[in-house]
Amino acid sequence: MKQRLFLLCCLWTAFCISQDHKEKYTLDINQFYGSVLLHNNYISHLITSHPGGLIASFNRKTYGDEEWHQLFNYPDTGVSFVYQNMNNSTLGENFGIYAHYNFYFLNRNLQFRLGQGIAYNTNPFDKNKNFRNNAYGTHLLSSTYLMLNYHKENVIDGLGFKAGLSVIHYSNANVKAPNTSTNTLVLNVGLTYDLDGGLEKDYIKIENRKKVTEPVRFNLAFRTGINESDIVGSGQFPFYIFSAYADKRFGRISALQIGADLYFSNFLKELIRYRSISFPEYNVKATDDYKRVGVVVGHELFINKISIISQLGYYVYYPYDFEGRVYNRIGLKRYFSDKIYGAITLKSHGAKAEAVEFGVGIRM
Repeated sequence: MKQRLFLLCCLWTAFCISQDHKEKYTLDINQFYGSVLLHNNYISHLITSHPGGLIASFNRKTYGDEEWHQLFNYPDTGVSFVYQNMNNSTLGENFGIYAHYNFYFLNRNLQFRLGQGIAYNTNPFDKNKNFRNNAYGTHLLSSTYLMLNYHKENVIDGLGFKAGLSVIHYSNANVKAPNTSTNTLVLNVGLTYDLDGGLEKDYIKIENRKKVTEPVRFNLAFRTGINESDIVGSGQFPFYIFSAYADKRFGRISALQIGADLYFSNFLKELIRYRSISFPEYNVKATDDYKRVGVVVGHELFINKISIISQLGYYVYYPYDFEGRVYNRIGLKRYFSDKIYGAITLKSHGAKAEAVEFGVGIRM
């Protein structure tokens, strides 16, 4: 019933917006069925059946009104809703809302979607009522989904179809333990509908663009948030990260980065204290330093005022061993001016998340 109400609201909103023919919108709905991937042996007891659900989306087409449209082969922007029944009473159900981009390849017959949002889980971990759910430690989860589909629009009067594979990820990024997370690989099939009934619109093309040339830019960033170690009940603590790095832009969409991070992770301070008392065989002292310093290299992909960052780091100051010296970061930046930006990033060690970071920075 909840799914049907949501779809009716989407259809009504889309119908109202479609009356403004300056923009072009489409709907799509997909049903999916798949399997939870065993990325961690600690969730093997939770993989007992095949999850299913639906993905409903509202998309705005681009035609070159802004320069970045052509640079990325006229992608779509949109919002989507994902309902996933894990078909496991321990894991419950997930309801998520996302912002997404659709990118097109092979004469626009191959569509790749990247969606990022927040999901609500109906049955997270509870030490008394649901202690077996070590995948989701909280009701609210960070969620990402990827779709790779054969996509054919306007087959009959604006109606088309799509089919392909999707991966749906849920995690709270160690905001609270436990958090082993889930990744679901699914097969999806669905329909698309053009709210203009398949009316074609021409793409705007700019043949001669001015080259983008920039000197090396220096960045200062501050990130913060809260997280918890893997020990359930150890407590949530704030962390503070100070970063400085240089970047050099190559062309309109890419920049390379190199710099350093200084970490003050209070959950690690508490973990050191706990292990020094509870596990003397680890030879951990309560006075061991919890701070870390890392060097990073990275890449920034510019999409309009939003950019996607990916970084790989290595701790050069690492007095306490936690998940290894190598770490990675991926996330989104939003530029509010040429210099000031905000960011939401996920910092992890391989597939093991450490924290969701909320940051601000300046690019000088």
